[in-house]
Amino acid sequence: YPVTAIGLSAPGIPNETNTGIAFMPGRLQGLENLIWSAFLEEKAVSVLNDANAALLAEACFGAGKGIQNFIMLTLGTGVGGSIMINGTLYQGFGQMAGHFGHITVDANDKDQGITGMVGSLEDAIGDASVSKRSHGKYLSTKALAEAYKAGDTFATYLWLDAVRKLAVGLSSLCNTLSPEMIVLGGGMAKAETALMNPLTNFMDIYEWRPGGKQTKIALAHYQDFAGAIGAAVFAFQQQKILK
Repeated sequence: YPVTAIGLSAPGIPNETNTGIAFMPGRLQGLENLIWSAFLEEKAVSVLNDANAALLAEACFGAGKGIQNFIMLTLGTGVGGSIMINGTLYQGFGQMAGHFGHITVDANDKDQGITGMVGSLEDAIGDASVSKRSHGKYLSTKALAEAYKAGDTFATYLWLDAVRKLAVGLSSLCNTLSPEMIVLGGGMAKAETALMNPLTNFMDIYEWRPGGKQTKIALAHYQDFAGAIGAAVFAFQQQKILK
């Protein structure tokens, strides 16, 4: 069959026409400002931020199917995010919308993240900071989660501290965006009940629920293939093949 659409998902901020990644300093050298349609012999290529691609996968086929207004957070090496408004992906001014990892959960933190933000959610819970947060005892979120499940005291402290900060961040996003649902994907979400049980308890404390409204939190249906699926969806949407 002939190729009618090519979709590509990558970290970073796409250009205004979604034909390449405009900004991604320090990672995947050579990807910035590469126009993929020229590289692939003039075939049309639609390029999307990887968190936005994950959201489209969930919106069309996964946990967010049928939901008009929801947000997604990808809890991986860092923390990515994406926004769906009235059934449409919202990329925002300069394609920067959804960088939820760069909201602040600790304004007293002296360390600045890659955007200059202090005390970011990404630094508080991301896989890249596990070694620092654990003083080298754990090297990954998976190792930390397994130690927490085994009842290790230090791991329990670190894990619950991270989940509490995630709940604070999610509650802040509920206050500002009022989504119908929050979808969580990425490595931390793979802990499933070890994440969801304490997260539910912390959300009971921090989420504002006027009139008894409560934002549903769901685990992503797609994990490792979410970016590929969402990129394909976006490419089809760009060519008016898929709504």
